[in-house]
Amino acid sequence: MSDENHIPVNEHGDMLVHEDDIESLGLLDVARLQQIESLGYELDEEGIETFEDMQKISKALETIRREVSPSRVALAGIVFLLLLGVIASGWYWALPRDAVDVETQYLQRGGHLLMSEIHNVGSRDITDVSVQIEFQSDEGDIIGLMSIEVDVIASHSSLAGDSLEMLIVGYSVWDEYSIHIKLQYTDYNGKLQSESWTHSVGVWSSENFNDKAERSTWPVS
Repeated sequence: MSDENHIPVNEHGDMLVHEDDIESLGLLDVARLQQIESLGYELDEEGIETFEDMQKISKALETIRREVSPSRVALAGIVFLLLLGVIASGWYWALPRDAVDVETQYLQRGGHLLMSEIHNVGSRDITDVSVQIEFQSDEGDIIGLMSIEVDVIASHSSLAGDSLEMLIVGYSVWDEYSIHIKLQYTDYNGKLQSESWTHSVGVWSSENFNDKAERSTWPVS
């Protein structure tokens, strides 16, 4: 390395810094250059420029670290979660969507007890709703029947009541039976939807079934 870039030291290895060196490089840079030379590296003019570029990058990173604080990162995360919540809420409440479930619970309580509930979890009302639930023997004979018909079920609401409850006595709880569920309704698009499900019961004293009708979303569907 040329004499103009040489960092003078005394017999003990201490730096002898000239005032001109401090003005051209800066005291901290002189120290770092000496550390580099102590590792056996020699810096030419190109190396000096690279070193200065590294110094600029290091200062820029220190500035970024000061500005990007943990509190700001946490705040950005909260804002992002709120944005996701707004998007999900818009899909759940605003976007036209049909989603109907029929939940049925079977219990052995002094006989066979059935209780059902209709859930309209969609974002639009459904109309002309009818549900029929048959309790059949293993041979296919209808032992009990319950049904309900309503003009409309509002969005995000449920329907239950005495018409969807049934207690059947006089039949062994050791035999197997089946539950047949039939659902019909008119969707948001004015189309008649029909669904049916069958479940076997009798092995367990308590069972719960949650049947989901086919989902429809406009204008996606």
